[in-house]
Amino acid sequence: MKKTKMLVICLLLVFALTGFCGCGSTEKYDVIVVGGDPEGISAAVTSARNGMKTLLIEDDEALGGLMTLGGLNFIDMCTGDDGTLLTRGTFLEFHDAVGGTAFDIEKAKQVFLQMVEHEENLTLKLNTEFIEPVMDGSTITGVVVEQNGKQVTCKADSVIDATVDADVAAAAGAEYTYLGQDYGHTENVTGVTLVFEVAGVNWQAVSDYLNGDDNPNTGCTGKAAWGYNEESFAYVAHDSQTRLRGLNIALQDNGNVLINGFLIFGVEPLDSASKEAGIERGKAELEYIIPYLRENYIGFENAELVGTASQLYVRESRHILGEYQLTLDDVMENSWFDDTIAIGSYPVDVPPNAKRTVGIIIGAPDRYGVPFRCLVPQSIDGMLVVGRSASYTSLAAGSARVIPLGMAEGDAAGVAAAYAKNNNMTFREISRSAEAVTAIQLSLQEQGAYLQKWEPIVMNVENHWAYEGVKTLRNLGLVYGNYANDYRLEKPITRGEFIEMAKGLLPEGWSDAVNLEASSPIFCGQITDTIAILLTNGFMGTKTPVQYLVEEGILTEQLQPYFADDNRVPNRAEVIMLLANVRDYQISQLGFTVYNSDGTSYEPETITMK
Repeated sequence: MKKTKMLVICLLLVFALTGFCGCGSTEKYDVIVVGGDPEGISAAVTSARNGMKTLLIEDDEALGGLMTLGGLNFIDMCTGDDGTLLTRGTFLEFHDAVGGTAFDIEKAKQVFLQMVEHEENLTLKLNTEFIEPVMDGSTITGVVVEQNGKQVTCKADSVIDATVDADVAAAAGAEYTYLGQDYGHTENVTGVTLVFEVAGVNWQAVSDYLNGDDNPNTGCTGKAAWGYNEESFAYVAHDSQTRLRGLNIALQDNGNVLINGFLIFGVEPLDSASKEAGIERGKAELEYIIPYLRENYIGFENAELVGTASQLYVRESRHILGEYQLTLDDVMENSWFDDTIAIGSYPVDVPPNAKRTVGIIIGAPDRYGVPFRCLVPQSIDGMLVVGRSASYTSLAAGSARVIPLGMAEGDAAGVAAAYAKNNNMTFREISRSAEAVTAIQLSLQEQGAYLQKWEPIVMNVENHWAYEGVKTLRNLGLVYGNYANDYRLEKPITRGEFIEMAKGLLPEGWSDAVNLEASSPIFCGQITDTIAILLTNGFMGTKTPVQYLVEEGILTEQLQPYFADDNRVPNRAEVIMLLANVRDYQISQLGFTVYNSDGTSYEPETITMK
């Protein structure tokens, strides 16, 4: 009898020590990083280097995510106008190890794995699926994962969400906006890319063509090529929800090339079935694309399709609402923050969608800071979010979503997790402590980060009298300066340009009703008449359109001289200001009744930015 009791006690002790409770085991760490994309690798490696017992969880069979399984091996670099590399730390380690901005996929997998395996404080779990967060009120204390068919509870002092869609943060209850919700575009889902691999490409012919076509926006190096814009735009897709764009091409060690330049529309970023269907649609269209490449692209005469990436390149989904949300103005005004923990510079690239099949470049900043507060969710404690789903507005994410910047954020998250544990502070407390932030910044710099503050950078457009109007419409994606940041404010506006800007504010179909030729001039009287009629549905009583616009504060004293002559062709500056006043009028007088380009009305949420 005593032996039986002793056996039961021993078994109970074993169960208690192993965490066995009939539904899985429990493991304890200092830091858990969920997501084996590059941003997560940076966070986990840096956390481990700072003495934290760290767990890295990845649901696939290899590390690298978008850069390996997604085939995106052509890096969007963050450099200042003076050539300074702004993202260093673990990103620079990876960049140098794989040989530059275009790299071999298999080599990248090896480099990422070596970076992780080199850290003795770091445990890696591949083929391990995140199931749910472990919560204590509004604080995350761990995650439940499934590995080898069994569920395991992993507890930690802090969790870093490096999943591309911020899945852990969303499951924990963090607030977020979706797609372009913050500026009224939830239905026009950005096109996703299916990277594909091609054999038989004559690299020398590609180089000779792209380096000799007198186009400054095309080119070729020993490993990377970019161009074929005209050839791509001329392709007529069999699936109307797909299209080619200018190609980014990366040479692999086996002589094949990986191509990023094929867009698929109508794919829901958070729907796995939709993404799988998107891949299948892409494969079907490639049966027509490959022959087109052979016939029309110099150097591709013997091209053969080898295969496609196993994952889609999805550019946008959730945008977590953090202690601070990085805005488009922050990006374009080259803003520095006292709690900057990473520096970006990539052009604000808004890719095509099903309704606007040509992408736009809103502008190209020299450099801007990402505050630590952007990594701290507003309503969840114990967590940081890094990567493209961190706290940026949708349009700011057009720049901030790039991987090198996300890896710099990962470094910051790893250092911050160690600081939080060692100083018994929450991330929210750190975000509000100048002393704590300064300590983290110094640690980052000691570990290779570039965080040098710059003198204020004022873009030429910021000194223009119409800049407030530019900002208003730019934040709606309606005006853009392209790579040169040239808004052509003193250039006469065309009908097509007026239509393009006004369509984002006025009801769908109005441009067809007025039957305007896009390339022809448009006169002041036509602009004021069109705006007044559409805002009033034609019911202005005895008022003229100009009288109505003046009384409603749309045609201000500042603008009246520019529109005094009905037969004058106005410049873009005054039209931009007029339409910006329309936007303000809609918000203040019409109760946020703002029309999207798809004809629906939208009432934006009020989000405190500072």
